[in-house]
Amino acid sequence: MDPISATALSALAGGIGGEAGRQAWTALSALIRRPFRGGEADGALVVSSGEAELTALAGNPDELERAHQLRTALAVRAALDAEFRLALDNWWQQAQSVRTGESTVTNQISGGTQYGPVVQGRDFNGLTITAHGAGEPRATPAGTHGPTRPDTEGSGPPYPGGRQED
Repeated sequence: MDPISATALSALAGGIGGEAGRQAWTALSALIRRPFRGGEADGALVVSSGEAELTALAGNPDELERAHQLRTALAVRAALDAEFRLALDNWWQQAQSVRTGESTVTNQISGGTQYGPVVQGRDFNGLTITAHGAGEPRATPAGTHGPTRPDTEGSGPPYPGGRQED
């Protein structure tokens, strides 16, 4: 099982990830609330089910230490309960698809001239780009740009019809 990120737990507890993040947090909560016999005291070590840590993190999602405590409780419980370990691993595989702000994106364009759309960012959905031509600038018909210089009043084209008379 990949280690669960404390940062991701904190982000999910804080509501990052929209509806998908909320669903991931709800699924983790349900998983943790499954019966766990490792927390029963019988003279042996008492192990947390993770519910107290989950509640503490939900109340203070900005405190990364609480996320570390939940991560530790989950790891210990998974080590003691094979069924829980499999369910937690499945949950984590699905939860990793939720964008929690952990990663960074660096967009950079250098050199040359770009004659088409340039899109920079992260996590684009439903984006449609329509490009014209094959890498050459398009000619723009005269008169479609409007005035190129303001008139002395600042209210209209500098010349009749928007064109300069020589």
